[in-house]
Parts: sequence; C-alpha cells; structure tokens
Amino acid sequence: MTALVLGIRENLTQFSHQLIQVLLVGFAIGMTRTVIPALAESEFGVAQGSFLLLSAFVVAFGVVKAVMNFVAGRLSERIGRKQVLLMGWIIALPIPVMIWAAPNWGWIVAATVLLGINQGLCWSMTQTAKLDITRADQRGLTMGLNEFSGYVGVALAGVITAYAAEALGARLGLLVFGLVVVVTALVLTVVWVEDTLPWAQAETAAHKLNAPKFLPRYPQNVVEHPSTRQVFVLMSWRDKRLAALSQAGLVEKFVDALVWVILPVFLLAQGASLTEMGWIVGIYGFVWAGSQLFTGRLSDHVGRFWPNVLGMWICGAGVALIPLGDGALWWSLAAGVAGFGMALLYPNLGASVADITPPAWRGSAIGIYRFWRDLGYGIGALGLGLAAYLTGVLDASFWFVALSMFASGALLFFWGEETHPRLNPA
Repeated sequence: MTALVLGIRENLTQFSHQLIQVLLVGFAIGMTRTVIPALAESEFGVAQGSFLLLSAFVVAFGVVKAVMNFVAGRLSERIGRKQVLLMGWIIALPIPVMIWAAPNWGWIVAATVLLGINQGLCWSMTQTAKLDITRADQRGLTMGLNEFSGYVGVALAGVITAYAAEALGARLGLLVFGLVVVVTALVLTVVWVEDTLPWAQAETAAHKLNAPKFLPRYPQNVVEHPSTRQVFVLMSWRDKRLAALSQAGLVEKFVDALVWVILPVFLLAQGASLTEMGWIVGIYGFVWAGSQLFTGRLSDHVGRFWPNVLGMWICGAGVALIPLGDGALWWSLAAGVAGFGMALLYPNLGASVADITPPAWRGSAIGIYRFWRDLGYGIGALGLGLAAYLTGVLDASFWFVALSMFASGALLFFWGEETHPRLNPA
C-alpha cells in the first residue's frame, strides 16, 4: 500500500493500530477521573470543602495539555507523527508510580502535569494520524471512531479503577492499572505504528495536480505554509468560523472538568457508593463514546453545523438536570443526556476544523484548536471551583457550566457555518 492511497479500508491496519492507541490514551486519563477526586480527602489530605485546591490538578492538566496540543501539531509536521506519539508515552511512565507514592496532593498535581503532556502529545497524534490516511468524505466517521475509542477507554478505566481501589486499595490499584497501560502502549507504538506524515504530504501534492470535485471553503488570502503565529491568529479570531469552533471547543471542556472534579464529590455527598459513582460517571462516558459511532458518520451526510450547535445545548441541558433530581437512576439519565449532547458536538467540531484547513497546515490547525479546547479544562475547573467556593454549594458549579454551554452554542450558531465541502462548497 502506497502513501498516495487514502481511505479507512485502504489503510485499515494502521487505522486499527491508531484506534488501539487512543483507547490506551483514554485509559491513561480515565484512571485519574473517578478514584482520585472521590478519595482526595481520605487518601491525599485535601481538606473537606477545599473546592479550589481540589480543582488545582485539573487546572494544571488543562493548561499543560493545551500548550502541548499546540506544540504537538507543529512538531509533528517537522519530525513526524510517530515520534511525537512515542515521546508522549515515555513521559507517562512515572505517572502511576507518583500517584502510588504521593505523600500529599502536590504530588497528584505534579503527576497530572505529566499526564497533560502525555495527553497533549498522544491524543493529538492519534487524531491527526487518522485524518492523514482517510478521505475528506470520511472525516466525520474518522473523528467519531477516534473519540469513541478514546472515551470508551476513559469510561472503562473509571469503572475498572473503582473496583481495583476497593479490591487492592486506591494507590496499589492505580499503580498496577497505570503501569500495564503505559508499557503496553509503548511496546505497540515502537513495534506496529507507522508514521502517517507522508500521507498528508501526498494529499497536498495531489491537490495541486487535481483539485477535488467539491472545493473546501479554506480561509482566503493565506500563504501555502503559514507561520505558527499566522495559523494561531486564523484559528483564534481572524477567521470567524474557526474562532467560533475554537471557543465552542474551549467551553465544552467545562463539562468534562465538572464530571472530573465535582461530579464524583457531589455523588458521594449525596450518599452514592464508590462503585455506584463509578458507574454514573461511566454512563456519561459510555453514552458519549458509543453515540459517536453514529454522530460522526451522521455529519458526513447531514453536515456539521446543526450537530455542533444542538450538541452544545443538549449537553448543557443534561448538566442542568443533574442537581434537579435525586437517586442513581435520575443522575444516570441526566449523565446520559449530557453524554449524548457531547457525542453530537465532540467529533464534529474537530471534523469542521479539518474541513476548512488545508492538509499542508492541518496538523497545526488541529493542534491550535485542541490548544483552545483543552485550555477549557483549566478555565472551566477554575470557574466551577470558584462558583462552588463563593456560594458554598456544589450545585452552583452545575449552573455555571450549563449557562456557559447555552451561551457558547448561541455564539456558534451566529458565527459558524456549514463546513462540509459537499454541502457548502467554495
């Protein structure tokens, strides 16, 4: 198979290896999302009600991951996708040991900084690599499969580590699980993953020789190989469509920060057991992951615009429902609504960016979109921590996130446009 051939079926072996990689990336972050926040007080010395301190590790994660997304995209266009992926897994090696040995919460924050570097490098590369080897009419499906695999990993890891913590203790359970994940990923990267940068270079060359039937609505008056600053400006404010996608990506991460930091604490405070909490949080992840098998492919047929806008609003509604009811069934249903809304928007925001950015600098554009998106972890965690701190009640965090999602969806509605080349060609 030559690098000139694009398509999922044509590159199924490498596509499958990349899906396994993003599953393992999801495992790596998922192991920190249930047990650590829930047991922050008993295991790691966080005082009860210290919402800002509890949020600190997610703020650190979000800021570091955002920067590494930015770096990863640009770096991968210079040294290749595989080398960046490998660097990310090497950096992850100390994380399980640091969590196991942590004498205080500061060690958890430090481990999460390394996790942010790992996620920024590895998740960016699995996404970019799959887009390199698939056709334009498969981008929604590609993003859906990528995020399905990753967030199945996140959800499974949350449930598995909850049971492991009950069986082995929080520290030992996370150590065993984490080491197995990271070592497996390293071996698979070295032995089976190929670099997909040649596919992107071949696509650029092919576009010069034979323009596609439906011309994408690329940004106008942009040089073929723009500088990092030029791409950043385009993504952040100069191109209103790309700016709308970037802000939506940033705000939707408020939901993930809420599920990571506040939801486990909220559920335990309401009387849920550790395993019940793991399953409720897991339902959000499972619905999000599973629905993306449908929602990503859906956008290849009906377009990206409405799935993105409606996804923001449905996800915000699911968040608002959580504090309005009581009991595991109610919380599970509300979590499922939020997860479905996230499934509508999550793969399709990224696919929209890929639609209207040329292959020559698509890696950089995706990296900068992911910079803004994952900065939402930090801004969202700080915002919901402040909301809980200033009001003294956890419910305020849910309302802060829900209102942010509704407002961001409205901005996406007014600034955005349909990006699918077939449905809205240049």
